[in-house]
This record gives sequence, C-alpha cells and structure tokens, in this order.
Amino acid sequence: MMFSHDIIKKRVFVAGATGMLGQRVIQHFLNDANFEVFACAVEDKYYDDSVNYKSVDITKRESVKNTVYDFYPDFIVNTAAFTNVDKSETERELAWKINVKGVEYLAEAARVIDAHMVHISTDYVFDGLAGPYDERATPNPLGYYARTKLASENALRISGASYTVLRTNVLFGAAKYGRPDFVKWVVNSLRENKTIRIVADQIGNPTYLDDLVQGIAKTIRYKKNGIFNIGGRDIISRYDFTLLIADFFNLDKSLIQKILTADLNQPAKRPLKSGLITLKAETELDYKPHTLLEALKLMKEELNL
Repeated sequence: MMFSHDIIKKRVFVAGATGMLGQRVIQHFLNDANFEVFACAVEDKYYDDSVNYKSVDITKRESVKNTVYDFYPDFIVNTAAFTNVDKSETERELAWKINVKGVEYLAEAARVIDAHMVHISTDYVFDGLAGPYDERATPNPLGYYARTKLASENALRISGASYTVLRTNVLFGAAKYGRPDFVKWVVNSLRENKTIRIVADQIGNPTYLDDLVQGIAKTIRYKKNGIFNIGGRDIISRYDFTLLIADFFNLDKSLIQKILTADLNQPAKRPLKSGLITLKAETELDYKPHTLLEALKLMKEELNL
C-alpha cells in the first residue's frame, strides 16, 4: 500500500475571516491541496457555508484558547483588526482589546501548541516624516490606532511564540463581500458622477490584496521569522493613484478634487510621506509585487468592473 506525503496537510487558522484580506487568504489556502483551513471572525456566519468556520471574539481569552487548541493549527494568520483610524481616538478600549489583547491571546495559544503566527501590521507605526521606510526604521506612531498596532508587534515579540509581522499599507483588491475597497469606491463614485475629494499629500505604495496574500503564503512556505514590509511596486500620492484609476477605467477626472489632509480635520493624525521598502521581502521571500496598472487589470477582469 502506497502513502503519499501529501496526506499530511498543514493546518492554517485564519482570524478576521470576514474582512477583505481574510477572504482572500482563505480562498488562497482552500485552493492549495496541501492545506486545511479553519476560519473565525466575530460575525455569526461566514459568506460561504462550505468553509470550516466558527464565530469567535478574539478579545475573549478562553474562547480564543479553546478554538485554537481544538483545531491545533500549524499556522495562525491574524487578519483581524480594529482599523477605523479616527474612531480609535474615541473608542480606545475597543481598539486596544482587538488590536493588542486579541494578538496576545492568539500568540499565547500559538506558543503552547508551537504554531507559527503571521500578523498583519501597518506603515502607520511610522510618523510619515521621512518615508518610504525599511524594516529597520524606528517607529513613531502618531495616533491611537497606530499605537495599538505597534503595541501588537511588541506583544508578539515578547510572547515566546514563533511569529512573522507583515507591515503593509493602502490595501485594495477584489474581495467578493463587504464594503468596497478604495478602487471600487473611486470607480463607483465617478461612474455616478459624484465629486470626490482626495488628498495629494499622503504618499505610499498601495498594496494589491493578492500581493499581501502572496506575502503571507511565502512567509509560511519559507518559515520566515521577524518583520517584513509587503507593499506595492509604485510609490504614489493618493491623489495621483485616483487619477490613475480614472484613466484606466476611462472616467471623468474633473470630478476628482485635490485637497490636503489638513482640509479634512480628521480626529487622528496620518503619516504623510510614508510607504514601505520591500527589498527584504523580495530577497528573502521571493516576493514579487504587481505594478498598480497590472493590479487594476487583474481587478477589472475578476470583478467585471
């Protein structure tokens, strides 16, 4: 009787399954015969009944522990986060519970069963005075959201668990469910002849969702520890990115109003001159980011935009 080495599947536990990134991570690993996937999020049910899913609040320690121990994963991918930057200024307790305590509980469970944890962080850990940044740059978070994300990295660092932190910025891509991403929002707004106000002084390298998924998959494949930047190929202002989207989809650019971040009077400060240098990931993870135009083409094909 012959046994295939493929019989023993690696187990991936995805937290934050219902979000834009969570959906794509699940899709990726479901399509790989070498993996078994377990998904969780705070919502009662998942969009697809065929996915092995459980409603779990990651701010509840016992619930996290029991769920992780039951599935006994080789890898935990944490895509869960409280990402509303402005609300984080007022809803501090909730932001801290999800972004820091949730990470602590997942890491604690990961350490006990010797699972490797992949955690998603952000360029917001930097102050945006001198970007783009590499992994060795000194963090200096501006707002409360940014502080929770840096604290989550530090929580992992001292947890004793095997871990990788992937920092990213300005995510966009073809998630099937949930609120529209930046690209879809721009396309929908301009098609409806709505004027949109876009900041010209926030600079980054927008990250195609599937590039970040590629980064996660390669982190798992190569079992890399530490911090890696995962971002797009092009460093560009939010305003210029919007013009690029309008050009690509043949939409009316006169509806795009150029403004400055200060004009928005937002509760939380944003890093302005930001972006992430991805050379370390390209070298050590064989990470290959798309250009913005390549990513828009892929989105257009998949979503029939």
